[in-house]
Amino acid sequence: MQEEFPLVRLLNLRLPRGGLFSGQTAAWLHGLDVAPCNPIEVTLPRRSPTSRLAGVSLTRSDVDDSDVANVRDLPVTSATRTIADLARRLPLVDAVVLLDMALHRRLVRIDQLTRWADAHAGYRGIGRLRRALDFAEPASESPMETRLRMLLVMAGLPRPRVQVSLYDETGLFVARPDLSYPAKRLALEYDGGTHRTSLVGDNRRQNRLLDAGYRVLRFTAGDIYQFQAAVIALVRRAYSIGSPN
Repeated sequence: MQEEFPLVRLLNLRLPRGGLFSGQTAAWLHGLDVAPCNPIEVTLPRRSPTSRLAGVSLTRSDVDDSDVANVRDLPVTSATRTIADLARRLPLVDAVVLLDMALHRRLVRIDQLTRWADAHAGYRGIGRLRRALDFAEPASESPMETRLRMLLVMAGLPRPRVQVSLYDETGLFVARPDLSYPAKRLALEYDGGTHRTSLVGDNRRQNRLLDAGYRVLRFTAGDIYQFQAAVIALVRRAYSIGSPN
């Protein structure tokens, strides 16, 4: 595990009775790619006499037994409780990124999170959790794919399909792009850090798409973070002239 693990292990030695690692620390312990220790997050029972722990962000909540787990011999909030807690407090796009990651890795299922929300309807942020669940896509393979999808959806564009197979007019498989509007014969790709090493395969896939009559738009992290208006305009224009078939 990463170098932060010894910090969590040391803190566990002085964790108050009933304390659980929670929030992003728990998400990291469950195997998600999040920053775990800035600060370390811990949930204590509401009646715990502990008021502070150095270097720790404390939350008070009585956690049901079903929401408690043990990961590497450390007490943590369960995967469902962890993801629900984070999605209740994060901005919408960040919450959907987290949900997609957890769903894709099969750490949780949408129905589990929905049932948790139903059972805790009075908790703060439940509406935010439900809204994030409406946008969640288990097929999404990377956080930046999710951010690209959400950028388009929040701009009012139709929801693109995620990681679906596209075919040519004879029914032969062509490619499985990151995002697509199959009826518009439009494919969208996110070029991440692995693009250089997969350039040959990516080019071949793009050639197959173009040969089959699909248009392809490629975007980078810089596009998604710094040139959002341009990304939206390009996709909107391409979508508006797409094939009606």
